[in-house]
Amino acid sequence: MSQQTPLNDPMIGTWKVNLSKSTYNPGPAPQSATNKFEPWEDGVKATIDIVDAQGNKIHSEASVKFDGKDYRMMGSPIADTVSANRLNERETGVVWKKGGKVVMTGRSVISGDGRTTTVTQTGTDPAGRAVNNVIVFEKQ
Repeated sequence: MSQQTPLNDPMIGTWKVNLSKSTYNPGPAPQSATNKFEPWEDGVKATIDIVDAQGNKIHSEASVKFDGKDYRMMGSPIADTVSANRLNERETGVVWKKGGKVVMTGRSVISGDGRTTTVTQTGTDPAGRAVNNVIVFEKQ
């Protein structure tokens, strides 16, 4: 499969969390979350805007190629680098690191109709608690 990320890539676009279909363990869930993916070289530029449970706004960005290498993530409280591998057109594996240590792994699966993405995350939060999230996003 080509590493190119064309405009018709199902990942490209703006995705908003559906909190009623998502599970955050240990929680709490954010008030809102929006992920925007734009083509960038042979990967994507990800812009993530979250309003956490306490109402704090978190804005993070990363430009990532699907080559498994670490790329700088700016603004994230959980990670300073992120890497991604495209498993197929609709599935992506992601690894988040802080200080070179893996803190979270994830898998993103886009539905056949391209309207929802399910992200499964496992790892450790900044407080050292085990995380096991299943987050459903809907394409806008």
